[in-house]
Amino acid sequence: MSKTVMTSLSPRAARILGAGWTARLVAALTLTVTAAMSSAQEFTLTSETLNAGGRMPMEQVANACGGENISPALSWSGAPEGTKSFALMAYDPDAPTGSGWWHWVVFNIPADVNSLPAGAGEPKNGLIPEAIQARNDLGVLGYGGACPPKGHGDHRYQFRIFALGVEQLPLDEMASPAMVGFNVNANKLAEAELEVTWGR
Repeated sequence: MSKTVMTSLSPRAARILGAGWTARLVAALTLTVTAAMSSAQEFTLTSETLNAGGRMPMEQVANACGGENISPALSWSGAPEGTKSFALMAYDPDAPTGSGWWHWVVFNIPADVNSLPAGAGEPKNGLIPEAIQARNDLGVLGYGGACPPKGHGDHRYQFRIFALGVEQLPLDEMASPAMVGFNVNANKLAEAELEVTWGR
């Protein structure tokens, strides 16, 4: 910081101002930058049911793999100024498809919502009526739990929340995950991720 300030002053100006004044200027600028950095919150995603870096509980595993297919409880905080809505996408990058596997796609979550309860991924539950739950890669609306091929090892399941600068995306529930992802990234202000693993 002090180097930047000093090089912005001409040699003559530095001599006139003196070392004491320059030191005070550097200190003031440092305090200003530090205050600005501390006031900016980090956008984070947490869960009561998922332990980041841990193993996915059976409640969030698909019925076909012996689970209950219940979407996890999720909470987020620290959204940047200007956030007008949120989108949530759950993705398995290790699925043997060449393009991964989308397990859950939700968008148009209102900006005043900062959490989803467990089970919100079942549209019939009506727990997020303002939002749109699009098709996952199973071809159904809402949440589809983990169910990787036997013997394929642990897969990563990445839950991502996106803060968007628009109130709504111009899409409906039949939009593909790729189309939702394109629109999400075009309007993204920030994103946060929580990752768990599961395999059989």
